[in-house]
Amino acid sequence: MKVLQLIDSLEAGGAERVAVNIANALSAEISKSYLCSTRQEGILKASLDTKVDYLFLNKKRTFDLKAIIRLKSFVKQEQIDIIHAHSSSFFTATLVKLLYPKIKIIWHDHYGHSEFLHRRPIRILQLCSYFFNHVFSVNTLLASWAKRKLHVTSVSYLPNFSVKEKQDLVTQLHGKTGKRIVCLANLRLQKDHINLLTAFKTLYDKNKDWTLHLIGKDFEDDYSQSIKQYIKDFKLSDGVFLYGSCPDTSAILKHCDISVLSSKSEGLPLALIEYGLAGLPTIATNVGQCKEVIIDQQTGLLIPSSDPELLRRALDYYIDNPLKQELFGNALRQHIDNNFSKKAVISTIKGIYSNFEPH
Repeated sequence: MKVLQLIDSLEAGGAERVAVNIANALSAEISKSYLCSTRQEGILKASLDTKVDYLFLNKKRTFDLKAIIRLKSFVKQEQIDIIHAHSSSFFTATLVKLLYPKIKIIWHDHYGHSEFLHRRPIRILQLCSYFFNHVFSVNTLLASWAKRKLHVTSVSYLPNFSVKEKQDLVTQLHGKTGKRIVCLANLRLQKDHINLLTAFKTLYDKNKDWTLHLIGKDFEDDYSQSIKQYIKDFKLSDGVFLYGSCPDTSAILKHCDISVLSSKSEGLPLALIEYGLAGLPTIATNVGQCKEVIIDQQTGLLIPSSDPELLRRALDYYIDNPLKQELFGNALRQHIDNNFSKKAVISTIKGIYSNFEPH
């Protein structure tokens, strides 16, 4: 079996990491694993296993016929059986199938606004879904939505997984050792950094030695500007640090002490799985599938979204209870090993792929 992971970029986002993780994991499991980035490359390119064949399409616009023909030729020449298209790359995959009907398409839905599905643009996706053979959804809300709204009968929920990486720390971290709070999330509205900053502001007034570290891509947009303005307005620049995308996130997490995800909408965030791999005591908001990873008072602290006061109390709880930090961090690590391991998820993916294997 030969399978191509299709993704629009290799910037450090959740969907992009999953595409790379699947391509790498499959390289030891199937006859050939491929990855194609359609629009732009990024720091995740360096994480690709040498056994994964890589193609950069350099697609310039939505209907870039030259790029589509090039991808179709590549798929045909390599005798690829399945295109596993992540997020918005489903459109490119559909155009390839129109030119090369024998290819099978599996679409992987990583939609991050699953609490706001009523606002989701759907027309083009519905049309393309006639050509999908299967849909993987990163949470159960998205899976039931796909069954209702898309023209595809085969849909399943697939949890994300992460992999342990041996990395050296290259990012220069600020703050005191033993007193770092980390949030691993690109600067997007649904990640609700303002909620976290509001909680941290109150905490920082009494705990000046604790610092907050925001790791994630800065899109230099209005939302990013509002975060920077908040830090400035409330004089938090000695306590809050923005790093942008970092190539050494797993090494950074090992040098942090409490991890947070304060989103108002989520799928199944890869950040929580990475926090678990690092054994960090974690706070998450109860959105998407977060509750599957963070079981309140067992594998971490689960709180309602958009409530900075409860978030501050959760941070205080960890700061005041170092033993709970260790207990919950270890419990989360174990939970990730048992339920979100590479082995279990790849086995599920291969099971679906086998339905479309050429005989």
